[in-house]
Amino acid sequence: MDVARFNSAFAEARDRRDSDPGFDLAAAQRALRELVADEPEGEDRAWALRMINKLAEPPPPPREYGPLYHEAGAIHAEAFAFKGTDEAWADVLAEARHKIWAIADRASHDEEADIRAMTRPLEHIETMLRGRWPDD
Repeated sequence: MDVARFNSAFAEARDRRDSDPGFDLAAAQRALRELVADEPEGEDRAWALRMINKLAEPPPPPREYGPLYHEAGAIHAEAFAFKGTDEAWADVLAEARHKIWAIADRASHDEEADIRAMTRPLEHIETMLRGRWPDD
C-alpha cells in the first residue's frame, strides 16, 4: 500500500471536512476506499479503513486558552514586531522570554508547556542576532 499517497489524500479530506461547509463526507470516504480497494487484507489496509471511518467523527472543538496564555501571546507578538537594531531586538526578545517564562510559572499545568513553547522561536532568533547558531 502506498501509505504516503493515502495519508496525503486523507489529510486533504480531513482539512476539507474541517473547513468546507459543503463537504461531502460520503464522497470523500468513497474516494479514500477506492485508494485501498485493491490492497490485500492486512494491517495497512485495516488501518486505512479505520481512518476512513474516523473521518465521520466530528473534529474536537478548538481549545480554549486562559488569560495567561493570551497575555504571553501578546508579549510574544510584540517582541516579534519590534523594529530596531539587531542588538536592541535581541534584548527585547530576551526580556520577552523571561516575561513569558514567568507567566508560565503561574499558569495551570494544562497550559504551562504551551506558554513555555512560545519562548523557543524567540530564543532562536535572539541567538542568531547575537551571532551564534541555535544548538538544537
